[in-house]
Parts: sequence; C-alpha cells; structure tokens
Amino acid sequence: MKTAYCFDLDGTLTKQELLPLIAASVGLDDEISALTQATIAGILPFEKSFKLRVRLLKDANIDWIHEVLEKEVNFQTKILDFIIKRPGQCFVVTGNLDIWVKPLLEKLGINAFTSTARLNEAGELCGISHILNKSDAVRSLRENFDRIVAVGEGMNDVPMFEESDWRIAFGATHKPNNILCKLSDFIVYDEGSLCRLLKTL
Repeated sequence: MKTAYCFDLDGTLTKQELLPLIAASVGLDDEISALTQATIAGILPFEKSFKLRVRLLKDANIDWIHEVLEKEVNFQTKILDFIIKRPGQCFVVTGNLDIWVKPLLEKLGINAFTSTARLNEAGELCGISHILNKSDAVRSLRENFDRIVAVGEGMNDVPMFEESDWRIAFGATHKPNNILCKLSDFIVYDEGSLCRLLKTL
C-alpha cells in the first residue's frame, strides 16, 4: 500500500507556534498569543482567528518575518530524519500563509498544502486569497495514495483527521486539543515515540 504522511507544521514539525514568534518581533505578542491559544483550544474557529491574526500582522515586513523564523524556529529533529528518508510520501499540511512559511518549507524540501496570501502590486501582503481546509489536502492525496496517516495537535487539524485512515495526536510542544484526541487512534508526547509508531503503521 502507498502511504502518505501528513504533518501539521506549527507545534508539530516545529517546536514553536510560528505566529507568536512573528508577533513578538513586531510587538504584538500578547494579542496574537491570545488568539492562537483560543484557536488551539477550539474556542475560536480557525478561519475567523486566522483572518484576525493576518490583519494584525499584515504590515510586518516579509523579509523580516523570514529572518525571524529562520533564526528562531527549531524543528523536531527525529521527525525530520523520518521525512528525509521518505520525501515523496511526506507532506506539510498547514493553515499558515505560504508567503510567511516559504523558507521553512524550502528547508524541509517536501510538498506542502498552505493557505495563500493575496499580495498587492508591490508584493506586500494585503489579505488572504485562500484559507486551507485540511480535509481538501487529504482528499487530493487520495488520487495517488492508498492510505493517509495524519499527525497534528490543534483544532484546525480536525478536518485532516476526519479524512485520514490513521490519526495521531502529537503533544511534544503543547497538549493536543481535546476534540482531536477523541478522533485519534494514538496520542504520543515525544518525537521518538511518534517515529517508532509511524514506522510500524
């Protein structure tokens, strides 16, 4: 069977949530952190929360954001090793904006599904063109894969879990969302356990 592994980015492949890092660099950390935590907990719908966060951060310089993320973001190294050995089977599925996470995705070197930024003629962020529903990513992978394994931790991963064959809630960075845990086949709390589990599925 051909298996695709779908990984959330923030707090799953990375050891940090990305938007709070960006927000801290422009002095909006309290506002973005509150929205992020409310979204992870399922209190605020992802789409509404994400629109608010983008609106707050849209004037931040893109090059500065890339510099902050490249300097501050740490990846889960054992998961990266798993991905490096299976590049054609592994995918990032993130609601984050393509223009913000571009250098991180290039570093990972695998295909990704993201939300899409709307830019003005000067190449500056002026809004959101498309917010990714993670279930759409899984459905598109069905054309080439027999089985989908999803790994995530937040409320916005629920649609991805609902469409997948195996669902793993991953709590290395923070506690996984309760609704997500109820949908999960497995709940793991460190990357070593996650990689051992992925190799056995």
